Amino acid sequence: MLIELIQVVVLLGALLSFAPLLVWAERRLLAGMQDRYGPNRVGPFGILQSAADGIKLFFKEEVTPPFTNRILFTLAPLILLVTALLAFALVPFTDSFWIIDLNVGLLAFLGLSSLGVYSVVLGAWSSNNKYALLGGLRATAQMISYELAMGLAVVGVILLAGSYNLREIVAAQEVPFIVYQPLGFLIFLIAGIAETKRLPFDLPESENELVSGFHTEYSSMKFALFFLGEYLGILLVSSMITVLYLGGWHGPWLPPFAWFALKVMGLIFFFIWVRGSLPRIRYDQLMSFGWKVLIELALLNVLITGAISLWVKSGRSMMSSRTPSGERSVTRRSQAAKNGSTPCIRTSSTPSKI
Repeated sequence: MLIELIQVVVLLGALLSFAPLLVWAERRLLAGMQDRYGPNRVGPFGILQSAADGIKLFFKEEVTPPFTNRILFTLAPLILLVTALLAFALVPFTDSFWIIDLNVGLLAFLGLSSLGVYSVVLGAWSSNNKYALLGGLRATAQMISYELAMGLAVVGVILLAGSYNLREIVAAQEVPFIVYQPLGFLIFLIAGIAETKRLPFDLPESENELVSGFHTEYSSMKFALFFLGEYLGILLVSSMITVLYLGGWHGPWLPPFAWFALKVMGLIFFFIWVRGSLPRIRYDQLMSFGWKVLIELALLNVLITGAISLWVKSGRSMMSSRTPSGERSVTRRSQAAKNGSTPCIRTSSTPSKI
């Protein structure tokens, strides 16, 4: 019990510390891509800029408009943060470090990620603001649409691993599943970017259209919780892609956690790179791409993976059925010898003729 409690405290502290560092890293990388300086005043290389922003938000005036639903308005940012932290409890970071080991861990992850919709919807509706409501409606349609593609993308992984348990999925990847599931990996990656509401899929915020979208009326620490939940979502999606498609902690020479961290960092860099490279798409293009392209490709991936898996299993069963009876008897005797048991020898009931 004490070990589990220590693991929870370590993971919680690491996540809440890593998110501000991720904000700083994104600002520095985007500045480099766009030929700017980025944060460089507070601390060496501006590394303490996120701490300064956090202190500023903590002491900023907490403004709650009088026309809001105060209970839901306060609860909404907490839902996003809590669901993200609970989902991290399912992630196996190494073969010896995880919080919860569920036989249906993959389904639990999909369920917890879908609960994040309630945060956006309740925050937008309780604000009683037309721009926030439009952003909430956009976010709801976007997240539900791309969750379908994400759920279908992982079916191929389930067929290959034969399990919903995340540790068993990693253990089954002698070769990373991205080799066998390149299309599923691509679909999951795109759906993950849309789920975290990042460019080019940041239509729920869309500051040039909706002021700030679903969190227009939020300020101070409530706004900071939305911000923290977004960056934890990026880290969560990157961790799940590592677990499902990149072999988790598997790799030569380096310690297991080092491999896991390197793969996650590479995916986070890709998230930032996409944000600095691609423009925002139109809302109708967003929905058309989700329903008319991604879901169809995900269904095609499921059909192809299922057909290949069935063909491989049928081939193995045919090979075993074609094995001569003499070879099967020798195999049974060798297995019995390994187990230390004496094989049963059949004798004829009739006496032999001399």
